[in-house]
Amino acid sequence: MEPFRLCVALAPLAAYMVGVALINCRRRPVVVAGSRDLAGLGLGIAGLLVVGPVELLLPTIPRELVPYMWMCLAITYCLLLTLGVMLSRPRLIVYNVALDQLRPALADVLEELDPHARWAGNSIALPKLRIEFYLDDHPSLRNVSLIATATPQSHTGWRSLEKSLRTALLESVETSPNAWGFGVLAAALAMFGRMGWLACFHRQEITQGFQEMMRF
Repeated sequence: MEPFRLCVALAPLAAYMVGVALINCRRRPVVVAGSRDLAGLGLGIAGLLVVGPVELLLPTIPRELVPYMWMCLAITYCLLLTLGVMLSRPRLIVYNVALDQLRPALADVLEELDPHARWAGNSIALPKLRIEFYLDDHPSLRNVSLIATATPQSHTGWRSLEKSLRTALLESVETSPNAWGFGVLAAALAMFGRMGWLACFHRQEITQGFQEMMRF
């Protein structure tokens, strides 16, 4: 792949990977709303889409209109990503924690938020907050997702749960850094190193690639 297109593809992905790695390298669990996680992932793969299907399917238009076309494509992608985030099922992701560590803290939070909370295995219903979800454990990645069921959900209830759970985990649960996070961080730093090397030793090719993409 040409140096400029390689940098376009890797830069957003590497930035997203650094964020995920830093979360997993902490000594405390981190609660992230599913909407923010999905938005971050969407922005992370944006570069891959630009140098892949988007550029291949570009229509033949006058050269002077190419910058405006890229602007329209960027706005369209952001709008579609926003729509996807808004339509996605409510979800919370707790990074860097095992299910056995999460359960006691979650039980205390649920008891405080709704004394009538009902457990059925890994499924939980909170009638007072009007939310219902199940626990999806990922032992290999050491994170747990709280995913809403198909029933109508209260977004206010989910925000209350997110805030209370984040506070409880910061105060009561301490874990060791996730080794998987260090691997992701190393991969992201390798990508940045590669892009830095290209920027130093292939400036002319990068400039030419930019001009070709923008059709200057």
